[in-house]
Amino acid sequence: EAGDTIAVHLVKLEPARDYAVSSFGPGFGALVGTDRTAMLAPDMPETSWRYDLDSTRSSARASSRDGRHTWDVPLAPFLGCLGVAPAAGEVRSTIVPGPFGGNMDCPEVRAGNTLFLGVNVPGALLSFGDGHYAMGDGEIMGAAIEGAMNVELFVELVKRQTTPVPRIENADEVMFVGSGRPLEDAARVAFKAMVGWVRERSGMTELDAYQFVSQVARAPIIQLVDPEYTVLVKIEKRRVPARPS
Repeated sequence: EAGDTIAVHLVKLEPARDYAVSSFGPGFGALVGTDRTAMLAPDMPETSWRYDLDSTRSSARASSRDGRHTWDVPLAPFLGCLGVAPAAGEVRSTIVPGPFGGNMDCPEVRAGNTLFLGVNVPGALLSFGDGHYAMGDGEIMGAAIEGAMNVELFVELVKRQTTPVPRIENADEVMFVGSGRPLEDAARVAFKAMVGWVRERSGMTELDAYQFVSQVARAPIIQLVDPEYTVLVKIEKRRVPARPS
C-alpha cells in the first residue's frame, strides 16, 4: 500500500546469451544535439555494435566499424530498469527514472545489493528489465552493452515505512539515486537523502552531517542521456560515526 516500502534483494544476474548489443540512435546521447539541447549540426547515423562474450563470460569483445580495432570490456551485469508505479496516478515511459526507480541505469542494481523503493499504489506494481552486461559511467552514447538476462530476486515488504528516494544497500555501503535535470538537481536529491540518512544513523546535527557527507561521499554520474539524469551518492557504512549511547 502507499506509504510502505519494498526491499528488492538481487540474488543472481547472469547473461542469458553469449553476445550483447550496444547502439546509437540519432538525437540521443550526451554529446549530440537533442530536442532539449538544440544544435545546428547533422545527426550521426544509427549504428550498432555486437559484443561477443568470452568462454568464461567474464568479458565481452567488440570491433570497430571498419574492423581494424577491437576492445574488451569486463562484464558487470545489472538491471537498467527496476521500479514501482509513480505516485499521483502518473504514467511514465520506461525510459524515465524518478523517485519510483525506473530507468535509473545504475550499475549498483546488481547481484548482492538490495534496492529499497517507496510504494505509491496498491500492490506496488514492481517491474524490471533492461539487462546490462556492462556500462561506463554516464552511458554517454545512450546505450550500455545490453542483452537478455537471467534474474533471481526476492521482494520483502516493509510496512508503514516511507522511502522517498531510491536507496541501495549491501553489508558495506549505503547509496542513494537522485534523478532530475539539470545534472546538479539530480545530485542534490541524492546528497540531501544521504545527509538525512547520516543524521538518523549517527544522531549528528544537520550541519555536522552535511560536513561529513561533503568530505566522505563519492558521487559517480550514472547517466546523462535520459529525460531525467541520474547521480549516485555512496558512503561506506563503517565510516559513519556511531550514535552516542
